[in-house]
Amino acid sequence: VARLKPDLLLLDVYLPDEDGITLLRSLREEGHDVDAIIITAARDVATVRAAMRGGAVYYLVKPFGFEQLTAQLLAYRWWRAETESRHISGQTDVDALFASRHASPAPGPGSRTLPPTMQKVLDAVRAADHPLGAQDISDLIGISRPTAQRYLSELERKGRLELKLEYGTTGRPVNTYLVRPGA
Repeated sequence: VARLKPDLLLLDVYLPDEDGITLLRSLREEGHDVDAIIITAARDVATVRAAMRGGAVYYLVKPFGFEQLTAQLLAYRWWRAETESRHISGQTDVDALFASRHASPAPGPGSRTLPPTMQKVLDAVRAADHPLGAQDISDLIGISRPTAQRYLSELERKGRLELKLEYGTTGRPVNTYLVRPGA
């Protein structure tokens, strides 16, 4: 951890030499700023509470499906991007950061569930009567412009939005987005 400086650890409670929660606590005491998802068969409340107190961002109980792990890793990626670029202007922003830290329950087959902030971006584009760009989304829902652009690009990649280039009189075209019909 000291050498690689990872953003995230996947830790089991039952490690050969030390339990994962004690290891996480030790890393924190040594000043390592690393997030952790606990992946374990431990199901007792005391262990879950210890993981929470130790700073785990999530707790997955074995056995779990690949979809559940993927959903949590994607939620973590978005949460990490949000915490690095979001401006906090009030309690609503703080609540959104805490809510986006965890994945929603694993969606069923064919489900199109989105992380909370991504859903807000999609809803804002849906509500508009004209294509919106990253700055528009930033102003409307209170996220940074780069974060808005990441969400818009991801929604386009998922087939939910359609990219439209708007050309001005000078400079580069502006990426604007509208809801893809049927999305």
